Amino acid sequence: MPGPDTRVVEIRVPGLVGTSGESLLDSTSVVDVAGDGVGRLIRPSDRLRRPAPGPVLPALGRSIPRILEGYLWSGMTSGGAAKATWALLFPFSLANVAHWMLPPVPEGKRSAALLGGACRGLLRVASLLLTMLLISQLAVVSVDLFAAQCLAPGSTCLEGAPSFLRDFAPLRTAIGVLPLLALIFVLDRIPSSDWRSRNRVHRAHSSSPLQPQDLPRTPGLRTLHTVAALTCVALPLLGGPFRLPSATFDLVVWICALALVLAALVASTVGFSAGPVIRGGLIGIAVVLVGIAVVRRTPLPAGLPGGGLGGADGTVEALGAAMVTVTVLFALMLVPAALLGRSTWKHLPHRLRPWLGGWAAAPVVALAGLLGGGFGAGLAVALRQLVGASELRLPDTYSLVTVLWGAGLALALVLGVLGFAVAVPLRRLRRGIPKIVALMEIGKAQEEEAARVWARASWERKHLHHLALTVALAMAAGGGVLLVLRFGFGPLGDWSKPISAIGVFALGAMAAGLLRVVFAAATTPKRSRHLGALADLVCFWPRAAHPTVPPSYALKVVPELADRVKEHLADPGTRVVLSGYNLGSLLTVLAAARVIADLPPEDRDRVGLLTAGSPLQWGYQRAFPAMLPQAQLAGLYEGLDGRWRALCRGTDIFGGGVTTWRHRVVSGKLLGDGYLPGGGTGPLAAEPDEQGVLVLGGDHWLPDPMRGPTGRHRWAPGVLKHTDYVVDAEWDNAVAMAAGLGRPRPKNPWGEQGSLFGDFPQMR
Repeated sequence: MPGPDTRVVEIRVPGLVGTSGESLLDSTSVVDVAGDGVGRLIRPSDRLRRPAPGPVLPALGRSIPRILEGYLWSGMTSGGAAKATWALLFPFSLANVAHWMLPPVPEGKRSAALLGGACRGLLRVASLLLTMLLISQLAVVSVDLFAAQCLAPGSTCLEGAPSFLRDFAPLRTAIGVLPLLALIFVLDRIPSSDWRSRNRVHRAHSSSPLQPQDLPRTPGLRTLHTVAALTCVALPLLGGPFRLPSATFDLVVWICALALVLAALVASTVGFSAGPVIRGGLIGIAVVLVGIAVVRRTPLPAGLPGGGLGGADGTVEALGAAMVTVTVLFALMLVPAALLGRSTWKHLPHRLRPWLGGWAAAPVVALAGLLGGGFGAGLAVALRQLVGASELRLPDTYSLVTVLWGAGLALALVLGVLGFAVAVPLRRLRRGIPKIVALMEIGKAQEEEAARVWARASWERKHLHHLALTVALAMAAGGGVLLVLRFGFGPLGDWSKPISAIGVFALGAMAAGLLRVVFAAATTPKRSRHLGALADLVCFWPRAAHPTVPPSYALKVVPELADRVKEHLADPGTRVVLSGYNLGSLLTVLAAARVIADLPPEDRDRVGLLTAGSPLQWGYQRAFPAMLPQAQLAGLYEGLDGRWRALCRGTDIFGGGVTTWRHRVVSGKLLGDGYLPGGGTGPLAAEPDEQGVLVLGGDHWLPDPMRGPTGRHRWAPGVLKHTDYVVDAEWDNAVAMAAGLGRPRPKNPWGEQGSLFGDFPQMR
């Protein structure tokens, strides 16, 4: 029982896009109390900028003192010109995310472990090809399109350019090559950034099974990407991979460049590890090859058939074909790996099983390749239109890319219309007012609006990933068909021209729009937060398959949250509740698991967890089945003895239930299966309280819109969807329950029997 000196410390962690301290703590002003400026711990402040106590917490018939803190981490993913350019690395980040989406490996199955290792090796090869594809496509723009064609003597492109740019051959070559070398240098420096290096506090390893895997730095993989990128600058200058140089010396250099590329691909498959001398030597060899190629190719030719450098075409085509081949091999090998991993989740309900049976990593890799190829083609198309020189020649395969993206855009539009304009209204008409909405008694006037939003949110949570994966798989299959048509039957016919026109518009708009957003984010700090939403999703995971991705903020946030909890628990009268909103809920779940694993049993009762609007169950648990397995989440709920509370709304598109599933409304009660405080899972039941809230196990289903204002709490009108969870009075009730001070947990009236939902209709 709480004594007179009991107090509650609530540590709030925000989610996507970054949040101001004032909105996070629902205060007019805040002040920093700890942190290093990147990860900031804040509290409400008074007029003199001094930390102020938070609002008291009503519990057990009295007011419990509450200290309100917040952890702001958005500075790790947004703000500043450097972070703005991270959007250009999105295809790399997708390949890295695919590593964490691989199916689980059952214990004791050697074949599954071997397949998992092979899949990870192919992922590293695909990531290396993505880096090479980016540099090769930028070489098309910088060296071929701009330096060799546009600045060629006698060219009508950029007629206002100074004459010495065209007449001085070494300067033309430098204009084409130096930007590529500068980009490679930047890409080489990105893996050296690490948020953990800013934290001076020693971190002991935690025994928690739920924590971001602190992978060692991968200097070997970083070296391979740098070497391969440099080689992709030399190869186009030497004539490309399919054209033998006529001079003997050039032939030797060409063979060395190809051998270096093949060695990098093989080394990335097996996992390259070497000392600094060997790594430096490999980079030195690649730099020498680039220097020789630049000297031998100066002045840049402008009289090849069709104009341009020529070798860039073959390089891009070879890398595109290699990317397609590796993606197909990865998808095929992932099939038996997913089948072997099925034993770890086949007992789960369908709503909790991995996406595509654990095979979702394959379309993610395909999407990364499509985005990488599409961005390079779109940038070249956009720049050619910008300079107004339609006579500039682009690689022939870019026509395939434009057709592919045109067809993909058309398919996405059709599926979007069928989903949002047809399926959602039909779902709404067929199911009427959801039973749970009627059970919450929010009023007849607002039930219609709530039912409409509820239908769309539930459809998106269930099918939006199907739409995205379908488009990615269809585009990947279409790319293979187009390659067969192009190289087996010659150029595409007139039927492809309208589709290609759509693709040209889509790719040009994508490239121009992305560059504009990056520029705006770098020059306008407030707008960088919108770009940060993209980084928040992909930068959660540590570097694994691709080294050239932004550093993982979870490796810094999770241990710092855990340490802050332990600091407060040093006071025996303090109880700590970690409350996470949106993506911040994943950070708090991992931090709570770390704390529970490290604390002695007598201190665990003073730790609680609150999640709100969390995508943990419907999204992350299904997309990353090996990282967030059901058994370990159930173990966390058991370790917290039910002090894991989750606020959710049926109208929330991004968040949903976390600790319960298989929801039904039967005889005026909400039924479901969920985690049990004593361990395992079982049936649960709930009835609405006086505010219409349904507390089912650890989930608190909130009425939306809220009932009318009571005068005791802040109130917000309308359907709130994914916003303003903290405004609901149930927030304080959930904090009190997470702190072990709330109302007692209702007992299951059906006892310890099996699931009750054999033939009941599902909750709508």
